[in-house]
Amino acid sequence: MNRIVDAALITSTGKLEKLPEPTLPEVAFAGRSNVGKSSLLNALCNRKGLFKVSSTPGRTRTIVHAEARLASGQKLYLVDLPGYGYARVVREAKASWAEFMQGYLSTRATLHLVVILVDVRRGPEEEEAQLVAFLRERGLPVLLAATRIDRLPRNQRKPALQILRQKVGADVIGTSATERMGLDELLDTIIERLHL
Repeated sequence: MNRIVDAALITSTGKLEKLPEPTLPEVAFAGRSNVGKSSLLNALCNRKGLFKVSSTPGRTRTIVHAEARLASGQKLYLVDLPGYGYARVVREAKASWAEFMQGYLSTRATLHLVVILVDVRRGPEEEEAQLVAFLRERGLPVLLAATRIDRLPRNQRKPALQILRQKVGADVIGTSATERMGLDELLDTIIERLHL
């Protein structure tokens, strides 16, 4: 079974030139503010507090790289991207974050996969559709992680994932960081997509 046996924070920066050297394959996690990116990443790494979790939307303004080592010995970067879609963030800040994120997503040679997190109860919105289109235009593979799947009744989970799959046109994995649901499937899919 694939699993992460060790993980360490490498950088947290708001400048492209301060990103770590592109020496390892990277998988980036994107999604709107408070969708649960940091919580999911901590759960994947079996670490509390490696990625900072905030109850205040729009708090993460940097790209965070953590180096993860798999049981096989392979290493990769897990990348926590700033959240988007929080209305109270000042327009200039939003524009600068968008430019920063586009720069990363467009130029990072070692970025091989973007996992877009969507709250399964809300589904994809305009920003997710724009992000998927932007990534596909650049030839970057996309995987959807439907967060908080545990909050749906069991009989609604499979239909909800099917709807997401049809709306976005990408593979979808139902996840819950608190209940540790879907984490093994998510990590297996990431490793398969990165050919590790």
